[in-house]
Amino acid sequence: MFITPAYAQSTAAAGSGGSAAFMVQVLPLLLIFVVFYFLILRPQNKRMKEHKAKIEAVKRGDHVITGGGLVGKVTKVEDAFIEIELSQGVKVRAVKSTLTDIIDPASAKPAND
Repeated sequence: MFITPAYAQSTAAAGSGGSAAFMVQVLPLLLIFVVFYFLILRPQNKRMKEHKAKIEAVKRGDHVITGGGLVGKVTKVEDAFIEIELSQGVKVRAVKSTLTDIIDPASAKPAND
């Protein structure tokens, strides 16, 4: 007896405001997606574009750091590969996309300071 009137009232209320209730449920999800995009996805894409531009701009004479942690001087640049001189007479070929950073020789400090 008590359940039947309550059930009838809840279905009548849901039927009249169905679209409003749907928007109230979807709005927080949309807000979370927008925040996620601006705080995570957009900055990550920006960093990836900057890194790609930096790697494409590598030239002979630059000091680079590879993904494996090797530090050396670029002696030869090709489309997909670069040749890095790790020490006097020790040269290795590396894939360009494995470079993690390019060091400016003017701002680099000597190791013995």
